[in-house]
Amino acid sequence: MTKNIIITGGAGYVGSMLVPFLLEKNYNVTVLDLFIYGQTIQDHPNLKLVKGDIRDGELLKKVIPGHDVVIHLACISNDPSFELNPGLGKSINLSSFTPLVKISRDSKIKHFIYASSSSVYGIKSEKNVTEDLSLEPLTDYSLFKAKCEEILNTFATDDFIVTTLRPATVCGYSTRQRLDVVVNILTNQAYHNGEINVLGGKQLRPNIHILDMINAYYVVLNSDYNKINKEIFNVGTENISVEDIAYLVNEVMGGKVKINFKDSNDNRSYHVSSDKIKKNLGFEFKFSIKDAIYDLKNAFDKKILVNTFQNSNYFNIKKMQEINLV
Repeated sequence: MTKNIIITGGAGYVGSMLVPFLLEKNYNVTVLDLFIYGQTIQDHPNLKLVKGDIRDGELLKKVIPGHDVVIHLACISNDPSFELNPGLGKSINLSSFTPLVKISRDSKIKHFIYASSSSVYGIKSEKNVTEDLSLEPLTDYSLFKAKCEEILNTFATDDFIVTTLRPATVCGYSTRQRLDVVVNILTNQAYHNGEINVLGGKQLRPNIHILDMINAYYVVLNSDYNKINKEIFNVGTENISVEDIAYLVNEVMGGKVKINFKDSNDNRSYHVSSDKIKKNLGFEFKFSIKDAIYDLKNAFDKKILVNTFQNSNYFNIKKMQEINLV
């Protein structure tokens, strides 16, 4: 049976690639988004676009009924964007969450999938960070992600299935590109400047190719409810240091990139294990960080991505400052 899915933030970095993927799989998809970065999703007979704010409860009551699944991607993404306007971040990332979940449950949604973040772990010394370890969020962004996970699980029933994914940092090419996440930042610098600025370098960071992230949502959508209800899954392809990411970028660029190391006060470091989603749901990672770098290089070569340091559509903070989102 065809599922009707509503995706909040469906025009974002991940959403703009997830939506066409699901349409190809014969899902009916509604995107609820402010579209502040533009609309990069091609028209499709099974696609409905709704311009709106997840903080608008009356709008949610109109658009959510009639769907089977909510995939909640919408948020102020990453720590720097959040810190630009903490009040805005809290209103979107935390305050709006409980009303959204309540309206979804009351609208007979069968399955609610929440995009949390692996940043909820903070600094961990364990060799592999698994889902059952304590959370030590270092910022309000990651703290609110953790709180929303707790809130969501209190709503779970046999008729309202809830699942949380904790993605690593997503990387690679998207039709709504971001160039403000580590792999993409370093690739952009290397390609256009011939040099990379590495802040710190020894921090371990989990990353995931955007196509693997999309596949993870698809696997969760099609898993038995008894395997995913009230469950949390890490989703990360590779755990390597920022320094090693820089060396990978240099390799893809032909080994001619100058790498500058600079001090950093960002001490987040953790090695995330994704064994649970592999074992419990049979998920397989198919793409590497190097694949993501090649995909970005290809987009630069073909001039699909241009003006890559000035275009605010590639940088969340620049866009938020530009439009003064409140």
